[in-house]
Amino acid sequence: MERQRRNTKKYSFRQPDLKELRNLTSYVLDPLGFKARFGKLLPLLTTQVDEGLMNTLAQFYDPLYRCFSFPDFQLLPTLEEYAYLVGIPILDQVPFSGLESLPSEFLIAQATVYGKAMSEDAFKAIFVLLIYGLVLFPNIDKFVDVNAIRIFSALNPVPTLLGDTYVSLHLRNAKGGGAIVCCLPLLYKWFISHLPQTVAFKENKGCLRWSTRLMSLTNDDISWYNRVYGGVQIIDSCGEFSNVPLLGTCGGISYNPVLARRQLGFPLKDKPNNILLEGVFFQEGKDPQGLKGRMVRAWRKVHKKGRNELGPKNCIALEPYTAWVRKRASEYLMPYDYLRPTPLVVARPSTLPN
Repeated sequence: MERQRRNTKKYSFRQPDLKELRNLTSYVLDPLGFKARFGKLLPLLTTQVDEGLMNTLAQFYDPLYRCFSFPDFQLLPTLEEYAYLVGIPILDQVPFSGLESLPSEFLIAQATVYGKAMSEDAFKAIFVLLIYGLVLFPNIDKFVDVNAIRIFSALNPVPTLLGDTYVSLHLRNAKGGGAIVCCLPLLYKWFISHLPQTVAFKENKGCLRWSTRLMSLTNDDISWYNRVYGGVQIIDSCGEFSNVPLLGTCGGISYNPVLARRQLGFPLKDKPNNILLEGVFFQEGKDPQGLKGRMVRAWRKVHKKGRNELGPKNCIALEPYTAWVRKRASEYLMPYDYLRPTPLVVARPSTLPN
């Protein structure tokens, strides 16, 4: 019997023209020093994004649980993963947001002048600000938002980066498609880090569509855990919220780190408590419940969990949790045909009986 599918939606991603920013990298005379001070921003300028893959990934977004739901597993970008990928630590403070804009042409011209004059500190400050405004927080083409300046000054961009990802995905899903506005290279690098690195998958010798390739993935194919998160303390909740509220530049949303513990090295044993998955969302300028104020206050009290609370590292999933995921996939339906060819990776089972 043919399985039911849900309808796919038409998404696009804003990809700014980064040619001028790439040209400015020639004035960065000390890349290692730049990385130590500002994070891994330069690689974002040269990341080649496969927009077909990202459009396919967006079809798997699950608005109920704020994650990407596949037939028998879930994936979701986390604060800790974004912090590692962008090379900037998370500070226990409220992220900023704003909508006013400034032209970027002036800043590019000034950065070029300072670069040619070998005024390194002035050049770096303007160059990094351009990356914040045009790459990390793109809003209007060739404009740098005032909020990008504020976020740059606060040196705590990661919560807002993740907030923009979820808010844009959630908003476009609710509207049935449209342009997803977030730091696309960062989201791409996050998803690629979890995909199988086998030659068969990367080179795609069968010339399969991304929809077929992603639907063929099983729980055992995913690259779940990177040892860089060995000693990480997970930001598990904030203030009065049972999960983590995120303020993006265009609104606010909650995300559920309890579903991502496996990605940070801890087991997923059972169906999560519904209270831990309570979802809130507001669009900037449409906040009758005063959620933004509550989120601001919540970030003044961040709750973290590590080995003491979650036990030894073991990135497995037990059958009760996996059965819950399969049930959700069956209820929500998959956007593509459910095909499972020969497994792509030979690995020990990572879903264990209870």
